[in-house]
Amino acid sequence: MKTIQSRFKISGSVLKLLAVVSMLVDHVGMFVFRNNEAFQQVLFTIGSRDITPYFLMRAFGRLAFPIFAFLIVEGFVHTRNRFSYGRNLLFFALLSEIPWNLIHGGTWLYSRQNVFFTLFLGYMGLCCYNCFKENIVKRGMGLMVLLGITFFFRADYGFRGFAFILMLYALRNQLLLKSVIGCCMLPGAWIPGISFIPISLYDGRRGFIRGAVWKFCFYAFYPLHLMLLYLFCR
Repeated sequence: MKTIQSRFKISGSVLKLLAVVSMLVDHVGMFVFRNNEAFQQVLFTIGSRDITPYFLMRAFGRLAFPIFAFLIVEGFVHTRNRFSYGRNLLFFALLSEIPWNLIHGGTWLYSRQNVFFTLFLGYMGLCCYNCFKENIVKRGMGLMVLLGITFFFRADYGFRGFAFILMLYALRNQLLLKSVIGCCMLPGAWIPGISFIPISLYDGRRGFIRGAVWKFCFYAFYPLHLMLLYLFCR
């Protein structure tokens, strides 16, 4: 008898699509419907938590970062050119700063940095972790420097996001353990933990998002949707 995991397999492209949709729903809720009375109406209550449409949108949005972090680890493991992969992450982190700053602070400068910086620093952490396998001192120093950069620039999700990416890599073959630890590491506890359900169904296939153009569109969606939301909310 087939298990649920063997019946329902999803590719990396499906995970990317889920992460993008989750992020979009989260940001639409945050910037468009945050002060909308209809979206603040209580649908039902669980314990002491009032469940509103706004809460559901933000909760669904919590799935995005764990999936993006997982995809960074997969990209690190399978990419043919780690330098180009990291360069692309840094490029889009810098590109995303303008819409990120505008939509969060209404100005060209904002005290926190966008999530692409977290993903880039996490990726650099993976490179450091892998590069200094034989030298624990250099590995530890390199990771501490990257962690310090994460603190100094106040990257989105902070040290938790950076450590989460490293944890996913270190425990990449231990689904249950990384799921439990992951639920403890990120804000929202069990809500982002739901993301490990689709992650557990990943079958290792790349899927339909192939080639430079589709890859560029996937990366570009982040700064583009932030800019469109900023213009819409003005």
